[in-house]
This record gives sequence, C-alpha cells and structure tokens, in this order.
Amino acid sequence: MSRMSTERTRIALNGPTMGTRWQATFFADPTIDRAAIRALLQAAVNDVDDQMSTWKPDSDLMRINAAPVGQWVAVPEHLRYVLRLGLGIGRASGGAFDIGMGDAVTAWGFGPGDATPDGIRAAMNAPRHPAHEVLEFDGGHLRKTAPIALDLNGIAKGYGVDRLTGILRDHRIADTLVGIDGEMRATGLRPDREAWTIAVEAPDAERRTPHSILALQDAAVATSGDYRHWVDVQGRRLSHTMDPRRGAPLIASPASVTVVAGTCAEADAWATALMVLGADAGAALARQRGLDALFLVRDDDGTASGAGVGQLFSGNPAKFSVRSE
Repeated sequence: MSRMSTERTRIALNGPTMGTRWQATFFADPTIDRAAIRALLQAAVNDVDDQMSTWKPDSDLMRINAAPVGQWVAVPEHLRYVLRLGLGIGRASGGAFDIGMGDAVTAWGFGPGDATPDGIRAAMNAPRHPAHEVLEFDGGHLRKTAPIALDLNGIAKGYGVDRLTGILRDHRIADTLVGIDGEMRATGLRPDREAWTIAVEAPDAERRTPHSILALQDAAVATSGDYRHWVDVQGRRLSHTMDPRRGAPLIASPASVTVVAGTCAEADAWATALMVLGADAGAALARQRGLDALFLVRDDDGTASGAGVGQLFSGNPAKFSVRSE
C-alpha cells in the first residue's frame, strides 16, 4: 500500500557550527526537500557565527570590539537583538550575566589563543563596568562609552537554536527538536502526542549520564556547568564561566544550572547568570523573576544533588514536564 501524503516521517539533519554541531529532528511530509531545508538551517547558524564569533577576526562582534571608544558602529539585526537581550538580562541579574568579559575569556585561554600570565593579571586588575552601563544604542548603531571587550559565548549558541527553530517554523514544520550542544528547543509534539524528552546531564566530566529527564513542548532549555570546559591552575580545575567581579573563572559555584524558558537565548543567558550567582542567591533571583531552574550541587562525596526553583521543577526530581497552556 502506498504511503498517504498526510503521513509524516521523522527527519534528522545536522551540520557544523561554532566549533560543534547543530542538530534538528522533526516530523514532516516525506517528500519535503531535505537538502533545501538543511541548507537554510546551515545558513542561519552560519549567519549567527559570522556576526557573533570571537574566533573570527572579521565577525561583526569583533568589529565592534576593535572600534574606538565613542565611535558609532553599525550593528546587523540579529547581533543587535542578542546584544540588547544580553544587556537586559545583565541589568536584571545585577551584572551576573555580563557580555563584557571578552578580555577575561581570552586571557584565561577560553578564546582562540592560550592562557597567558600577563593577560590574566591584566584581566583581574582591569577596572570593570558592566556592559549594560557602557554600551549605548541609537537605532541600528552602537557605541562604547568605556573600553570593553564583548563576548557572547553565554548566549550565542542559544540564539542559534532559536534561529534553527525559526527556519523550521517559517516552513510550517511545527513539531521539532533542535539543539546546539546542551542548548535545546522543542516545538509541538511527537507523532504519539507525547512531549519531546531531553536528558539533563549529571555533572560528570568523565562520562555522559543523565541526572533527570525533561519532557518539553514549546519550550527551550540550556545548561551552564563546570564539567565540560575548564583550565587547570595549580592543581585546581576552573570552569570556563567568568566571575564578572574578579575577571577570572568562578571558584565556588553549583556544578550546573539548567533553565527552561520560552526561547533558548533567554535560557542560555539565565543559566549563566544563575551559575555566577550561586545556588542560594541564584535561587532567590530565579524565584523573584519567575524562572524555572534546576541547580545541581556536589556533595562532599562528589555526588550531585538537585534543588529546583519554579513550578516545573517542584515535582518528581527525576522527571519534569512543561507544556504550553
């Protein structure tokens, strides 16, 4: 019997981006032009990388970084959106999320080059003002009112996920799960009318194992943790997440923070902000802001225990679900 045109098939596409790979799984008519859709998805994340990368000297972000203080610089639409969102979350988090940590990220070896002692000393001793205090917009232009090096590693991948979702939505593909690394966004449902299931990783650098399972519909999730990217300094492992107060990696933080939000860019940025604030202050701010967040904190024996904030994480600690109303 021939397949009816109303039946849908599972399609999985992927490609390179930002030093890793993007993935998109969705259900659609089997006659859909997969190559064309993949090309559009790849173009979308390429655009994000071209505008926001600190690894590409000619990116739009690096053009802003190179501009003199006080000079107005034209900013393309997608970068402008992410900068404004980052500045807004920076204000709302009291500076815990700060897109102006590019000098520290580079100095500690989390950028294109290796860590340097002179760079580390300079980053830790530099006078610091939160990015939301030293960036000004005028329409499609931006200027810096003080020296600052911008870095969007805490939000760009999340926005890349949102762009992937937007491409599929524009082509009337409603049931999707897309991701870049641990940043994921789900829309619609699987054919069995169940939500998409996503594992929250246990914070273990040696192996990948799930700590809990999320069931998501029309929501995004991002995790910030200390167990995937780090540097070893005098026998101590330091996370890639920067402390804006010190110009250096966090030295006391949760093992990971997972945030569920409406967009992946928001989830990505808030996960970083709450990681910087720590379990207690982060949980307090999450409650104040109405965020859904899961904090994993290591016990003395190295095992991770979870503490959830928000309606989503108030139930069974092994399985959570969120659906649109």
